[in-house]
Amino acid sequence: MTDLVLENVHKNFGGVVASNDVSMRVPAGRITGLIGPNGAGKTTLINLITGMLSLSSGKVLFGGHDISAEPADRVARAGMGRTFQNIRLQKEASVLANVMIGFHRHETCSLIAAILGLPSSRREDALLRQKAMALLGRFGMAGDADSPAGSLAYGHQRKVEMMRALATDPDLILLDEPVAGMNDVEALQLGRIFRELADEGKAILLIEHNMRFVQELCDHVYVLDGGRLIAEGTPRDVVADPAVITAYLGEE
Repeated sequence: MTDLVLENVHKNFGGVVASNDVSMRVPAGRITGLIGPNGAGKTTLINLITGMLSLSSGKVLFGGHDISAEPADRVARAGMGRTFQNIRLQKEASVLANVMIGFHRHETCSLIAAILGLPSSRREDALLRQKAMALLGRFGMAGDADSPAGSLAYGHQRKVEMMRALATDPDLILLDEPVAGMNDVEALQLGRIFRELADEGKAILLIEHNMRFVQELCDHVYVLDGGRLIAEGTPRDVVADPAVITAYLGEE
């Protein structure tokens, strides 16, 4: 099983502690939530998991392998996909082209074959286009395939980023505020897709401020505040935890 396990993950930026001995588990086939007020260290933790930041101490285990010191490209090849809090798309390129970027790690034809337009390259390109169109259909965006990604509404751009991450065929997908800018109907539709992905065996780590979305979707939730874990449990238990209420609302 490709579970993600964090063991006492710690990160200092000079004298500032951004992650304070965080331990957690994101199992395959489940949706795990990570919540906390602004500045709690959620995105920093994702960057530590994915190799975009180095750990000061602790371990990150994925599928039983220690990936704590691996660079971001090797972590991605190990089977992690992610979205970003700030959208990162090729905005002048089409929606289809953006999604196809995610299939890059599965390409088998050489660069020379692609440049020369050899039959093997054309067959592979057609297959990847077919897979990309299937993803667009799953997200209800097949009609936007030829539209420039930058011309889409914010919520639809977030969907394109999610599809690009899924195109890598990850065992674990880390979603950083995936329903930001979406209405309740769009969020519900995405929630169904996320649940299907978990049912297919993928591990999902969800960072989200939409508490109703978290409560309806997540199997287990961790709460960060000031870089340290202050609570974990079922969504129902977590939202009633006094420490969590204080973190979000402050002391009386």
